[in-house]
Amino acid sequence: MSPVPVLPLVINCFMSVLGCMATVKLIPAFKDHFISARLYGMDLNKTIKKEVPESQGVISGTVFLIILFCFIPVPFLSCFVGDQCTGFPHDEFVQLIGALLAICCMIFLGFADDVLNLRWRHKLLLPTMASLPLLMVYFTNFGNTVIVVPKPFRVLLGLHLDLGILYYVYMGMLAVFCTNAINILAGINGIESGQALFISGSIIVFNLLELNGDYHADHVFSLYFMIPFFFTTLALFYHNWYPSSVFVGDTFCYFAGMTFAVVGILGHFSKTMLLFFIPQVVNFIYSLPQLFHIIPCPRHRLPRLNPDTGKLGMSYSKFKRKDLSKLGHLILTVAELLKLLEVRRGQEGDGEFIECNNMTLINLVLKLLGPIHERNLTVIMLLIQVMGSVVAFGIRYHLVRLFYDV
Repeated sequence: MSPVPVLPLVINCFMSVLGCMATVKLIPAFKDHFISARLYGMDLNKTIKKEVPESQGVISGTVFLIILFCFIPVPFLSCFVGDQCTGFPHDEFVQLIGALLAICCMIFLGFADDVLNLRWRHKLLLPTMASLPLLMVYFTNFGNTVIVVPKPFRVLLGLHLDLGILYYVYMGMLAVFCTNAINILAGINGIESGQALFISGSIIVFNLLELNGDYHADHVFSLYFMIPFFFTTLALFYHNWYPSSVFVGDTFCYFAGMTFAVVGILGHFSKTMLLFFIPQVVNFIYSLPQLFHIIPCPRHRLPRLNPDTGKLGMSYSKFKRKDLSKLGHLILTVAELLKLLEVRRGQEGDGEFIECNNMTLINLVLKLLGPIHERNLTVIMLLIQVMGSVVAFGIRYHLVRLFYDV
């Protein structure tokens, strides 16, 4: 087993710290430029309305790319200096370039979404297109589509199963999920950058734990991306924390999601990476009726501010009873019985309309705990993210024995 490349990791950390400091300075420096370009919004959960620059993920994403562009030759220094190189690792080089190409495409497409305000069907298409370079690199470098079947299914399927093209479909869907999962768990200051920060931190811890394993090269590759991402996101989080002076925009959500997809797919730990998305998976499942418009979905599902108390409460979707399908009525009834949804019927003497809280994890927390100040709500959501990571590590290193031979 080859030794862990300590020097490239140290250089990567040093460049990432410099990138963090640069991002901290660049975001306020470009604030007026974004506002003059009309890339700004109003914070709907504040009593005092002011212009807040949006799409600041493009700054952290640009710094991230600059760090890794400058870092490209570092892992291959032994082939440029000295006589230690026995042959240039073209497969590793292509893997690095292909990953950067996919992330670069996603930042560009994310910024286009922020500027053009694209429809949801485009939000599903864009990550699919940006993942194509990633899938091509996987095909040329690895091409392995065989998976180990979990123990409960081995009687039917055997020890190994070749998924063929379905494996590439899975990887493409993974990229789509990662980008949109962060995007739909949003609406309060610091939540998008905060969840991405804790997910990247969890992946870094996982990579460090696996450095002494048989597949340490894959985890070193992941660290090359996750360390710069962590530090540039930390700088963005500093400005995005309550009271937020900037909004991250769809650019950051796309950029973050694709970065996670890249390291999960090319680092060969996509199942473990999905475990770190437990809160996002719960939010996605809870949101499905509104995402598929079985229950009417408003444009904004963020919590509502009570100006008198300064606390956030649940936001509601109001619709006519006749506009709801039989399936919609069934979902409302079951969710109400399970205490997962607050449904109001016949408010203000009008029996024609129904109201229910918007189906997001943030609104569910508000339903369970009652109105909360925005800063405290963000802290609670990030604590849920941390608990999700703790559960993920428990599954990965303990519960996994029930399903695989480790």
